Amino acid sequence: MADHSDAVESFPLYEARALVRDLMTPKPWIYWADFLFHISLGWSALVIMLHTSWWSIWQVCAYFIAVIAFYRAAIFIHELAHLARGTFRLFRIVWNVTCGIPFMIPSFTYDGVHHDHHKPGVYGTAEDGEYLPFARQRPAAMVGYVLLSVILPLLLVMRFLVLTPLSYLIPALRKVVWERASSLTINPAYIRSRDAIRNDHDWRIQEFVTFLFVSVVIASVIFGILPYQLLLVWYSIAVTVFILNSLRTLAAHAYRHSGARSLTLAEQYLDSVNIPGNWFTSLWAPVGLRYHATHHLFMSLPYHNLGEAQRRLSQKLGDHCLILQTSRKGLWDALKRIWREAAAAKPAKE
Repeated sequence: MADHSDAVESFPLYEARALVRDLMTPKPWIYWADFLFHISLGWSALVIMLHTSWWSIWQVCAYFIAVIAFYRAAIFIHELAHLARGTFRLFRIVWNVTCGIPFMIPSFTYDGVHHDHHKPGVYGTAEDGEYLPFARQRPAAMVGYVLLSVILPLLLVMRFLVLTPLSYLIPALRKVVWERASSLTINPAYIRSRDAIRNDHDWRIQEFVTFLFVSVVIASVIFGILPYQLLLVWYSIAVTVFILNSLRTLAAHAYRHSGARSLTLAEQYLDSVNIPGNWFTSLWAPVGLRYHATHHLFMSLPYHNLGEAQRRLSQKLGDHCLILQTSRKGLWDALKRIWREAAAAKPAKE
């Protein structure tokens, strides 16, 4: 334990920051090109699914293309949560209109909430909505978390189609909906604070437009304007996207901390995971998320520079034990490690 503590304390954080200082500026054209290509590909694949024979090879291929494309497009919500206040305003609107609202994950559901996840005083504690000590709980907790993805689209429909209008009529419910049902988190005990907003101060508009969108789509299906198959296709794509994201989330951290104390930035880095991998890795951990530990060191670093940042750190600081400890060979390796730790550990006492 002493060696581990010494390694954390000796981590050359100042030197690491100097190595990536010139990589901190995002390039808008990369964001636009990447997102517009994948969101267009996703919607095109969805249309193909609706106009081809069920279970045909063309529909199956279109399904997988839609899943990968929509998944990458949706993950841009993570970048939106980190971009500097007041920047990328048009990009945020376009993302919400073409992706966030149709999948009922408007950007306000992650704005502020995720930023808190990176705070050294919040990360890994009970106030962190994106952290659970999976490595200290029974493995069944991880299975349950992944299986929740199957009903998550239905829960989102309930949130925006039912709870939104009801909360307008019942003030007390409005507060509960904000605190308990307005955040993309994995901690069921998380309570969103009133000021957990950085950029999306128009969140009420986003919420109402999402309600309108869901209402119009369902009404159009009921009255035969849109085919009912659209709901089946959307549901199948959404469930698979959420399952992929849940597996990626489990592989993103070591989840070893019980929340009894706050962690330093170096400890936060050590509890996070890098899976450099190859092109396949970028399919299930898109938009730079395969470099999740590096991202936790430099949360404002744009996704398109994370690979270069990791390369520099590996070249200059690669012999440091913390750099080595954050690396995994792949998704399976990361999941096996946390599963083994959970199976070997005694369940954490609440």
